[in-house]
Amino acid sequence: MEAHTLRLNPGEDLRAALDAALKHRGAEAAFVVSGIGSLDGAHIRYAGAETAAVLEGDLEILTLSGTLSPDGAHLHISVSDGAGQVRGGHVAPGCTVRTTAEILVAWLPEWRFAREHDPATGYAELMPRPEEN
Repeated sequence: MEAHTLRLNPGEDLRAALDAALKHRGAEAAFVVSGIGSLDGAHIRYAGAETAAVLEGDLEILTLSGTLSPDGAHLHISVSDGAGQVRGGHVAPGCTVRTTAEILVAWLPEWRFAREHDPATGYAELMPRPEEN
């Protein structure tokens, strides 16, 4: 495992930036261990919902974690607004960095993450596999 810190800049889309970091590194598997920072609005899909809720205004990232794979990220986030109200769920495209996002990523060079349909859940689920040498 190799740990690396990313700093995202104002205007970057959180999810797209993490997907790009994985691709840029040429990695096949990584975990987002931790993330903090601020957003200028967010799109978050709540448990069981089909579409993402749109949160507007200044938000603080309280937690961010998940997996990164070539088949797409699976990220969870909790954010608070100016009144301290907390919301959380799946990160969807549309979470725009306001001032910064500081993210700790653990790269797993000996692993490959794929997402494959799981008949038990009906979703594309994580299938971790050791890299073949």
